[in-house]
Amino acid sequence: MTSAGSGLTLLQTCALSLLVFTGASQFALVGALAAGGSPFTAAAGAFFLGVRNAFYGLRLSQLLALPRAVRPFAAQWVIDETAAVSLAQPTRRGARIGFLVTGLSLYVLWNLTTLLGALGAEAIGDTDAWGLDAAGPAVFLALLAPMLRTGTERLVAGLAVLLGLGLLPVLPAGVPVLVAALAAPAVLWARGRRGGAGRDDAGERGDAPERDGTPEEDR
Repeated sequence: MTSAGSGLTLLQTCALSLLVFTGASQFALVGALAAGGSPFTAAAGAFFLGVRNAFYGLRLSQLLALPRAVRPFAAQWVIDETAAVSLAQPTRRGARIGFLVTGLSLYVLWNLTTLLGALGAEAIGDTDAWGLDAAGPAVFLALLAPMLRTGTERLVAGLAVLLGLGLLPVLPAGVPVLVAALAAPAVLWARGRRGGAGRDDAGERGDAPERDGTPEEDR
């Protein structure tokens, strides 16, 4: 609906959903074009938002262990939702079933609703007024929340939210999401620094166990 309202034809709108099966990249591309940006700039923003799927793919390739001939087709379904559902399963078989069911259902429904939305864009009008733009993020948060089990994971999620929402009023559309992705390496770097400092302090205190003046490693 958003792409049709931004001037894309019915064919272009449907092709975008069929070939670029990731909502964030699609909305970034359409939003940049609607704002008057060049096709190159719009494509670049969509590409960088889609890079996260490559990292999902690295993890899912180990978890699913699909046959080599199937992997190029499965790569089309590597998105936020399929990754979240697959990683939440306790067994490989469950992960494969979750990936297949989630990917197939979302791909069919996404493209079907894209077609229906493009056909009825003029009748519906402004999608923001209906609150439909919040449905996708709400579903992803519902899938993500149960996976935040450790303090580090919750800290990364909280910092990402602060970065994304805090920078939203001052940066162009799509950029706050990219900056929020820096939350994970920042937290891991800070944890590593603190852990390294703790080990250094322990070494300075001479915490190596000794008996009768002989270091334990020399016994």
